[in-house]
Formats: sequence, C-alpha cells, structure tokens
Amino acid sequence: MADRRAGHDAVSIIAAKRDGRELSSAEIDWMIEAFTQGVVPDEQMSALAMAIYFRGMTRREVGHWTDAMIASGSRMDFSGLDRPTVDKHSTGGVGDKITLPLAPLVAACGAAVPQLSGRGLGHTGGTLDKLEAIPGWRADLTAAEIADILSDPAVGAVVCAAGAQLAPADKRLYALRDVTGTVESIPLIASSIMSKKIAEGTGALVLDVKVGSGAFMKNLDDAHELAHTMVDIGAGAGVHTVALLTAMDSPLGMTAGNALEVREALEVLAGGGPADGVQLTLALAREMLDAAGLDVDPAVALRDGRAMDRWRAMISAQGGDPDAALPTARHTETLTAKTDGVVASLDAMSVGVASWRLGAGRTAQGEAVQAAAGVELHAKPGDPVRAGAPLATLHTDTPERFGRAIDALTDAWTFGAEAVTPASPVIARITPDGVNVDA
Repeated sequence: MADRRAGHDAVSIIAAKRDGRELSSAEIDWMIEAFTQGVVPDEQMSALAMAIYFRGMTRREVGHWTDAMIASGSRMDFSGLDRPTVDKHSTGGVGDKITLPLAPLVAACGAAVPQLSGRGLGHTGGTLDKLEAIPGWRADLTAAEIADILSDPAVGAVVCAAGAQLAPADKRLYALRDVTGTVESIPLIASSIMSKKIAEGTGALVLDVKVGSGAFMKNLDDAHELAHTMVDIGAGAGVHTVALLTAMDSPLGMTAGNALEVREALEVLAGGGPADGVQLTLALAREMLDAAGLDVDPAVALRDGRAMDRWRAMISAQGGDPDAALPTARHTETLTAKTDGVVASLDAMSVGVASWRLGAGRTAQGEAVQAAAGVELHAKPGDPVRAGAPLATLHTDTPERFGRAIDALTDAWTFGAEAVTPASPVIARITPDGVNVDA
C-alpha cells in the first residue's frame, strides 16, 4: 500500500521519473525517508532506480538526492585527529586492488585514511570481499573502533564497511542496484559514492573514475560527466575533491579475484608487483597527500618498508592475521595461446565476467563469494607469446564453473606482429576548476 503522507506516494514519483519529469526536492526527501523507514518496498525503489537509469537526473536532483541519502543517517567527525584525513574511492574495475596497498601507504606518509569500501558490484570485485580472504579480518567496525584505529600512530588507516548509521538509504539501494541492472546509472553512482564519503567526515577525497570496457563508464564522455558530477558534489559540501580518469580497457595488474588480488597487493607493498598497479598506486597516493597538504614522496615509503608495516598493523587492528596463508582454489585450469604473436589487447570485461562466473562475484544480495576464485593472467598487452604458452590460469572450488568462464574468455586476447607500449593508466585529472588532460 502506498503511503501518501505529505501528499506524496511512490507510484506517482516513479511515474513522474518514468515520464522524464524532474523530481522536486520534497519528492526526493519523501522517497528516501519512506524507503529508509520501510514504507517504500524494494520493488518500488527498484522501479525508480530503473526509471532514473533511463531518464537520468539533473545536477540539482543528483545533489539533493545525495543530501537526502546523507540525511537518512548520521555523520562521522574526525576533526579531533592530530593529522589530516583523506580518502580515495574507485568507481570499480577489473583487478582493481589499489586500495589495499594505497591506504597503508598514505597512512605511512602522515595522513589518516578512513577508507569506507563496499562489496562487489556486477563484474567488478569489492574491496571488502578481497580483504575477507584474510583469516580473521572483519569489515564491520563501530565508530569508536574506527576512531581508535585512525588515532593510533602505528596504524592510521582503516578499510571497512560503512556502518548502518551512515547513509542507510544508500546501503539498501546499493544492494538493489547490483541485482536489478541499474549499476551503471551516473546519477546513482555519483550520489551513492558521495553520500557515503561526505557522511564519513573525510577532509579531502580523491576519486578514481575508471573508463573502458571493464568499467561502468565505457567512454570518456560518460566518465567526464561522472567525475565532474562527483567533484561538484564534493566541492559543494566543503570537501576538497579531485578526480583522476584512469584506463580500464585491460585488467589492472595480473589478477582478478579476491585472494589472488590480496597476494598481488602484497607484492606491491614488498616493492614489486605489476608496473601498472605500482604506477597507479603512486599516482593516487600523490594526489591524496597533496589534497591533505602533505609534501611527502610516497615512493620512498613504498621502498623502505613503512607501507608494509602499516599494512600489517592495519590488518591486525581489524582482527586479521597478516601472517596467515591465503586460501587457494581446489581446482585450476590453464588457457594457452593458439598462435605466436604479441598481445595487442586484453578485454577487461571478459576477464571480469570470467572471474565472476568462477565464483569471485555474486548474483544475488547476500550471496557468499569464493575467496580463492578468479583469473590469474600470464600475458597482457605488449607481452610476446608463443603458441602453447599460458595466457591465464582459472581458479575455483567448483570445477563445473570452468566451461562458462572459458566461454567468457574466448575472444579476450587479440594478437599482433609488433610490440606495443602499454599506455599510462592515468588519462586526465579533474578539479572544480577544470580538466588537466596532461595528468
């Protein structure tokens, strides 16, 4: 039954957006509050999300939708910390494990990093899913625990789930978007990210907006629109916000899957790891430190082991065992090259779908993921291969999944005769003042 308090009801609001009308602030406030209180059920909010997906929102609507999401809960306050706070958020990509080395690295350079992260959405992995591959590690922390970890001079970074008190309307909508085909909506992505980030109380924010086949934004125009929308929302809320547009046509690093990505993050923290992962980690770290007003070279903290020390302290502070063995899959299968050549391209979406089909992602709310499932890559663009050489190893605990995962990878690699130089992962830098395409 529709609730018509204050002269509003869900069906009329859904129909209005379906027909392309701009929603009033009062309608947005009512819808978010009613959804938070359970008056508007999931199926009606799902219908509105689909209408927004097709009809979009004006900047005013997105801004007020974000404000309503924030107002559905409480805000955190880190003003009492003795160091500046800065956070980073990625819009999601295949193999994007950058948060794992980045948070302890920036903390080792003097900032406090309150990193509120999420579960996987569609073909992209979730940071919390990855970290839960570590025995004992827990994502759910109280506000007091978060504050204690951030104020600890030996830690200073936390990666956790947004608590129930932070933008609770968004938490419910976030889960619905994953299973209703509305993940890629620019207004819903922007308001979801920014409502949590503003409510978390960070002083500065760096956004990593992915663009390419493996991202939710497939082209530069959409990525620019999303980045500008979020930067504008942040600036309007008094949060120092900058965005980097980064490439996601090929997977980031050499792994896609939860425990596999944790292993690769540890390689970066140990001073190694894939070049693209190291390059993007340092680029984002420099942006975060600059936004926090800290003149520190993060490359030094990565080389001298301070970032690894912070990682171990951060994992321990959240109940994890940094020395525990990570889970490994019970079954593996290797794909090999059919011809000689140089890898010209590797489709990120294909790898993401394969990892998801192997069990690294979920198809329904609350579904468990396989910690050890995923794709381990052996050849990326620029790499020469010979016929019969391994291209990827698939990992899963349920071997019946191999068939559909292999189907997803059938045309993932293309080959050429000449070597290619992989492009920089950073495409552009966006601030409230404009765009720097030479980032």
